[in-house]
Amino acid sequence: MEILKLVKNYSIGVDREIENALDTLDPENLHSASNHIIKAGGKKIRPALVLLTAEAVGGNRKWAYKTAAAVELIHTFSLIHDDIMDGDEMRRGMPAVHTLWGEPMAILAGDVLFSKAFELVTQTQAEDIPSENVITALKTVVDSCIKICEGQALDMDFEGKLDVKEEDYLKMIYKKTAALIAAATKSGAIIGGGSEEQVEALSQYGELIGMAFQIQDDYLDVISDEEELGKPVGSDIVEGKMTLMVVHTLEAATDADKEELISILESGDESNTNRAIEIFNKYDSITYARDIALENVNQAKKLLDMMDDSPAKEALYNLADFVLERKN
Repeated sequence: MEILKLVKNYSIGVDREIENALDTLDPENLHSASNHIIKAGGKKIRPALVLLTAEAVGGNRKWAYKTAAAVELIHTFSLIHDDIMDGDEMRRGMPAVHTLWGEPMAILAGDVLFSKAFELVTQTQAEDIPSENVITALKTVVDSCIKICEGQALDMDFEGKLDVKEEDYLKMIYKKTAALIAAATKSGAIIGGGSEEQVEALSQYGELIGMAFQIQDDYLDVISDEEELGKPVGSDIVEGKMTLMVVHTLEAATDADKEELISILESGDESNTNRAIEIFNKYDSITYARDIALENVNQAKKLLDMMDDSPAKEALYNLADFVLERKN
C-alpha cells in the first residue's frame, strides 16, 4: 500500500534517533535486548503520526523526530512487558525478549526504553518551538504511559470475568491501545505549533483511529485467513479473550447461547472456534464491531477538515482508512 511506503519513508529519521539513543547502552546484553523488537520491524505507524500531525499544522517534521522516536520506544517497552505478563514466546515472528534473555533482563530492557523515551522528548531543540510546547508534549507522552499501565491492569482484571460490559471494554482498549496513538497525534501537533483547536482535533483523531485499530484486531481474528493474519484464526476465542464481539454477544444472547459461548471460551479448544463464530453471527456481533470501527474512522476523518489541505493531511486521511483496510 502507498500509505505504508510513506510511513516507511518517514520512519528513516525516527530509526536514526532511536539508534543514537540506544547506542550507548551498556552492558552489551542490555543493548541487544533493548534493540531486539525494534530491529524486528513493525509498521511504525505511531511515530509516523507524530511527524504527519506536526506537518499538518504547518510545522517541520524534523522538529518532531525525537518525540516520534519516544512514542515508538514507549510502544516497544509496552510490548516487552506485555509478552512477559502474557507468557507469549514470540513477537513479530521472532522469539520474545524474555525468551532469549530471561525475564529480569527483559524487564530492564523495557525500563530503559521507557526512560530513554522521556530523555528524547526533553532533547527536542528548534528555534521555532517554545520550551512550553516541549513540556506539554512531554506531559502528553507521560500521561499515555500511565493510561497504558491502567489499560493493561484492566485487561488483566477481565481474565476469567464473563460479565464485562461494553462500556468497560471500550474504556480498557482506549487506555491500552488508543491513548498512545492519541498521544502521538497530540504531541506531534503540539511540537508542530498547532493552535489549541488543531491540537484537540488531532488528539481526538488519534483516539478514534486507535479505538478502531483495536476493534479491527478483534474483527480480523474471526474473518481473516491464517496466512494473512499471521496466526490461527479464532486465537482470541481459544484464549478466552474479551473482545467486542464476545461482550456484545454475551449482552444480547439467550441464556442457552450465553452458556454455550462461555463454555467455549473457557474450554481453550480450537475445534470450537467455528461454533463461537456462528453464535457471534447469530447476534450480528461481528457486523456490530465492524460498524463501530467504521464510525470511529469516519468521525476521525471529519476532524481533519479544520486543517489546511496538504500532503500530510491527505496522508492522515489515508492512514485512517488503512486502519480498516489492513489484513493483519
